[in-house]
Amino acid sequence: MSTERITEAEVYSALRKCMDPEIPVNIVDLGLVYDVRVKDKRNVDIAMTMTTRGCPLHDTLINDVKRYVSKINGVGNIDVQIVWDPPWSIEKMNPMAREKLGFGKPKLRFQVDYEKYQPVKIGKLIKQEDGSLGLLNEREQGFMVNQAIIDFWQTCDGKKTINELTDQFSSKLSLPREQVEQEVVQLVQQLLEGGLLKPS
Repeated sequence: MSTERITEAEVYSALRKCMDPEIPVNIVDLGLVYDVRVKDKRNVDIAMTMTTRGCPLHDTLINDVKRYVSKINGVGNIDVQIVWDPPWSIEKMNPMAREKLGFGKPKLRFQVDYEKYQPVKIGKLIKQEDGSLGLLNEREQGFMVNQAIIDFWQTCDGKKTINELTDQFSSKLSLPREQVEQEVVQLVQQLLEGGLLKPS
């Protein structure tokens, strides 16, 4: 076993190999790693967060972090602490990674005006044979969706702009507006492409 002290730089290097399961960016550039400390030359403490509190891949990400850091020669105990203060936001991302992903003002392949376009749902809600719910567009194409997508689709009544929908869901979910805006725009994009919203 190596008697040399493991450095924080080595830990960060290992963490850069760990990709977020939902966004194709490593967790360091994504801004999820808040602090790295090496104790007793070889024991590693990592303080990190998740993009959202309800992240379904919480355990997967922690396991990946431990797996990559454990590959450092001579490493001892690895303690990963999940913290929520300060909460993660898009601003914590490496600027180059943020630009690469198109964060900032999200872009749609469908050109819509955030302040004027009022999404209107089309298609219908269906129940699959296994009991799960789906959405069916006017071309009779079915889409597997979760309850959150259904809730959003049903909210698209033609009376709210994208900005107003963002404000509504930001308040409902108690999440930063810029984070919700990105998700709302991506969802509008997907529903438009699936023929489940009327184009502007």
